[in-house]
Amino acid sequence: MAIRDTVKKKYRKRVIDSELSDLLKAFGGVLIVGPKWCGKSWTASRQSKSEIFIDMAQNRERALLLPESVLEGETPRLIDEWQDAPILWDAARREIDSRHAPGQFIFTGSTAPPKEKTSHTGTGRFARLRMRTLSLFESGDSTGHVSLKKLFSDGAVSPAASPLDFPGVVALMCKGGWPASFWVDEEAAYRIPKEYINAIAEVDMSAVDGVAKNPSRVAQFLRSLARNTATEAKMSTIGRDMREDGNDMSGQTVRSYYDALKRLYAVEEQDAWLPSLRSKTRMRTSPKRHFADPSLAVAALGATPSLILQDVRTAGFLFESMCYRDISVYAEAIGGKVFYYRDENGLEADAIIQLPDGRWAAIEVKLGTFEFDAAAANLISLREKLSGDVSAPSFLAILTATSGMCYERDDGVLVIPLDLLGP
Repeated sequence: MAIRDTVKKKYRKRVIDSELSDLLKAFGGVLIVGPKWCGKSWTASRQSKSEIFIDMAQNRERALLLPESVLEGETPRLIDEWQDAPILWDAARREIDSRHAPGQFIFTGSTAPPKEKTSHTGTGRFARLRMRTLSLFESGDSTGHVSLKKLFSDGAVSPAASPLDFPGVVALMCKGGWPASFWVDEEAAYRIPKEYINAIAEVDMSAVDGVAKNPSRVAQFLRSLARNTATEAKMSTIGRDMREDGNDMSGQTVRSYYDALKRLYAVEEQDAWLPSLRSKTRMRTSPKRHFADPSLAVAALGATPSLILQDVRTAGFLFESMCYRDISVYAEAIGGKVFYYRDENGLEADAIIQLPDGRWAAIEVKLGTFEFDAAAANLISLREKLSGDVSAPSFLAILTATSGMCYERDDGVLVIPLDLLGP
């Protein structure tokens, strides 16, 4: 049975569904990229009329010999894991030019091919979508009571109760947002990110660039990266971290490992926000680094829910990564992007959401309610400091998992449990 027939019964709606539909009306092709197992094929199949899977040996051979024949079929045609035959990219671009019609192809890829393998960027022919693992709203673990889109319109929330607590959020971080987790029990769901990390170490890191890598060294690199998740740690810091573990690695090797992970879409960078070109304030510019899903960091550390519960500091960084994933999913649905802010004096915000029209909002991520007063004061200081450089923020908020309620504080800062946030 074709995959598009099965998804009609089991498919869970994704936030990018409507954006994919809109882009297919405007462009000849849409490229969906993201980590393996995040649901790209399912989402694409739901809107495709025909499909071919290039990771199957016979299809790959056919694509390399006769790329145009692979592109034949009812449109939109899904070309799944196209990077296994990069020649298809330029062939599709030529087909789009000759057909003069939108909605011809949906390409999906879980690995970025080397740039030299394609002669054309696809500009004007292909639109690009990044797909992430399931947000809490998509997995059904968030009610979506608070709409990010609506927050930018009115900056207000209505009170609502949140059942999420510390053990609950740790369980969600360890399980991750993998679609396959819906068909297995909880214990089996925890094994999915572990297998993902094993596959990266054993196979994917060597296959992505054709350079053989020692699986144990890759595993150590992943563990070091996980210890520094949601931070601005530089590659030199990762290298020192590994040396302390007795596994020396040159800076060039560390960088090559990280670049391979980026090509696998297994990590994502959260860029620093530069609010104004006129500002004289010195800003941090190094990106924060996150695994594609917080469960990958947990798996790389070899941790379990019980261990994370005993390490609140690590739990805090993992929770920040989960919040970054969810905010990114919701923000991109309205054309936004998620940054972070930190200046030379230590004034910061864990997330800055900026929309194309210039509207912005600042968010601090806090697990414990005892941190709320300091976080709110920090956000208010940020608003006052930037008052001469940018417009006022649409809202200021603390994103949490332990408040038990969604509400507005007396100082105007919103408190929003992550399991109430949605697009």
